[in-house]
Amino acid sequence: MNDRDRLDAWRSGDEAAGQALFKRHFSGLYRFFRNKVGDDCDDLIQRTFFAALKGIDGFRGHSTFRTFLFVIARHELYRYLRERLRDRERFDPEHTTLEGLVPSPSSGAARAELELLVLTALRRVPVDMQVALELHYWEDLTTRELAETLEVPEGTIKSRIQRGRVALDKEIRRSLRRAGLVGDEQAIEAALGLAP
Repeated sequence: MNDRDRLDAWRSGDEAAGQALFKRHFSGLYRFFRNKVGDDCDDLIQRTFFAALKGIDGFRGHSTFRTFLFVIARHELYRYLRERLRDRERFDPEHTTLEGLVPSPSSGAARAELELLVLTALRRVPVDMQVALELHYWEDLTTRELAETLEVPEGTIKSRIQRGRVALDKEIRRSLRRAGLVGDEQAIEAALGLAP
């Protein structure tokens, strides 16, 4: 049974189909929130699922159910970040970074030093770029799905991913220099996922 079949069954009153949908998409939402909000990710996942439940009748199927959930997740993330800022008028996901705004990733989230380095560098990239990079590379959303999720044109997505990669590369190299790995091209290539 695919998502569309589960969704139709859920709309017809099959609670098990709704639970199966949420179970299927829980890990993707967990990854989406974990590096951004630390231990508050469970609360944001609940908010996302609750909002999806409230808005399910408005879902027309023009996109995938997964895209629908990530649109809601992004809105919940931005609401959470606005609440965390003292000056709520100044939250700008194109320029605001998560470093210093929410707790850093716990040691449990990053099992290896290299993963921690990449996650930390990713937190220094503006939120809009971070979201685009994570959904594209970790959740395998296509450019079209990203455009729907982030509610921007596909050309903007392509640009955002390119700028995000450049910004992430810069932050990873900065972190490697701080760690004393300056000039170690093999470590840099490994951190960027370019090593053979």
